Amino acid sequence: QVQLVESGGGLVQPGGSLTLSCAASGIVFTIHDMEWYRRPPGKLRDLVASISRGGTARYADSVTGRFTISRDNSKNTVTLQMNSLEPEDTAVYYCRVVVVTPFGAKYDYWGQGTQVTVSS
Repeated sequence: QVQLVESGGGLVQPGGSLTLSCAASGIVFTIHDMEWYRRPPGKLRDLVASISRGGTARYADSVTGRFTISRDNSKNTVTLQMNSLEPEDTAVYYCRVVVVTPFGAKYDYWGQGTQVTVSS
């Protein structure tokens, strides 16, 4: 069974840092994109950052310069380093991976989510 487990969430003060990790297991096909989404309270889920298998990273404007996404293809993990956190970063953060079969079919999987709260 495919499983994505996020870790690293918690409570942090404004200006602080957190590092989120997502470990994927049970995936037999090639993982292409690995992404972090977040859902702030009362708002829609938005893409925070993505990274391709080759390491090309993209970020939402709101986090550019503060967040860094990385991945380890050998371990099927993706990490989101979050610096200079703001209260607006408070959200449930979700890991998403996109896999591709040898025939080109795409599947995506979602983690359960981890809570990040930025508050004094």
